[in-house]
Amino acid sequence: MWTAAVCAGGAACLLGGKDRTAQRVRAVLAPDAPEGAGGWSWRRAVAAGRGRVRHEWWCLAAGAVVGLLGASLLPLVAGAAGVPLAGRARRARDARRERERRGAAVIALCGALAGEVRAGRQPGEALRLALGVAGSRERAAGACGGSADGAGAGRSAVLAAARFGGDVPGALGEAAREPGAEGLLGLAACWRVAVDRGAGLATGLERLEGALRAERDQRADLRAQLAGARSTAVMLAGLPVLGLLMGGALGAEPLRVLLHTGAGLGCLAVGGVLEGVGAWWALRIVRRAEG
Repeated sequence: MWTAAVCAGGAACLLGGKDRTAQRVRAVLAPDAPEGAGGWSWRRAVAAGRGRVRHEWWCLAAGAVVGLLGASLLPLVAGAAGVPLAGRARRARDARRERERRGAAVIALCGALAGEVRAGRQPGEALRLALGVAGSRERAAGACGGSADGAGAGRSAVLAAARFGGDVPGALGEAAREPGAEGLLGLAACWRVAVDRGAGLATGLERLEGALRAERDQRADLRAQLAGARSTAVMLAGLPVLGLLMGGALGAEPLRVLLHTGAGLGCLAVGGVLEGVGAWWALRIVRRAEG
């Protein structure tokens, strides 16, 4: 039973990791089928349903498996309680990736704009070209808080201000409110100084790009230094699961003891509280170091 549960969990993780790749391959290579093709529409429905399943729901599935093995509802309740926590962690991870993407987009935008100005273009025309070049369209849209197709409100406002002689620094300041796009405030300051006082815009943009790039590299270096602490915390958090697996392999029936005896329930409650406090403490230390 334990071997089957471990194999099922491993297969579920592997299948979940391949979902996105399989969807991309089907979207690129699969031809369009008519609506009446029942088999193809069924496969598309299954693929769409699988893509909508969030990773946090695996907590509920794991709780159901453990509850079935231990003949108790407590693991199922714990798995259901872990779904919102896992969802919150996933949303925080996605938000961090989005911030990093916008930060990289701002750096690319500064470099492209400096190159256009060095080529002899006027600031307004250079900004329009830097935002509208097909090769950097997605990066520019991300820098101004827009989408890849150019429909973002921030990018549209900046383009309109550059095209019709509007308040470009003000539009950049509005776009800089997006998390990760704070570097646009520096771009707005360079623009204001260059246009109002005649300073060199390209020089300021190159210095801004260097500063933003150095800050990004510093954050990446700090994250690499903290990777060891994160790995240690994850390993320590997984030791109780390893202990349960070893106890089950030795025939000690740890699930029966933990879920169906008073002493086991007490140990389970105390251990769960200590596990949660330890994970929170380790994450707090890492976040303070990153801050």
